Amino acid sequence: MEYFVERVNDLHVLDIEQLVQESEREGYRFVTRLVTEFEDGTNTFSKPGEGLFCVVTKDAEVVAIGGINESSLTQDRDVARLQRFYVLDKVRRQGVGTMLTQSIIDYAKDHFKEITVRTESAKADAFYRACGFEFDDSASETTHIMRFDDKE
Repeated sequence: MEYFVERVNDLHVLDIEQLVQESEREGYRFVTRLVTEFEDGTNTFSKPGEGLFCVVTKDAEVVAIGGINESSLTQDRDVARLQRFYVLDKVRRQGVGTMLTQSIIDYAKDHFKEITVRTESAKADAFYRACGFEFDDSASETTHIMRFDDKE
């Protein structure tokens, strides 16, 4: 199957109900929060450097989503946070998550000096390490960090 990463400018035009339902069944509420926050304007991934991305099939089925926000955990505007990242179970371990993560990293390194993320899952820990993040839980809301040395 072929997959394509797309930048999402308007969440309203995407059908992500399958992502919402599956993530809720797995006990994750962050995709639901993505929808709620986009609806109420709390987080539309529209500040400088921010972006929301999805992975779609050639038939336009959304199989993964994730975004990058300016971190609200620090006053440093050069620090970003990977947020609302979810991949449908049926496409996991097929490179979809890596493709999405790499696209977000490629975009973010032009805007930020580091990306942080928080996870509580051993599988997610292994995934983020494989994507180049370093384990770092020195801050309470962060478990992994990727620093860009060439960002001035």
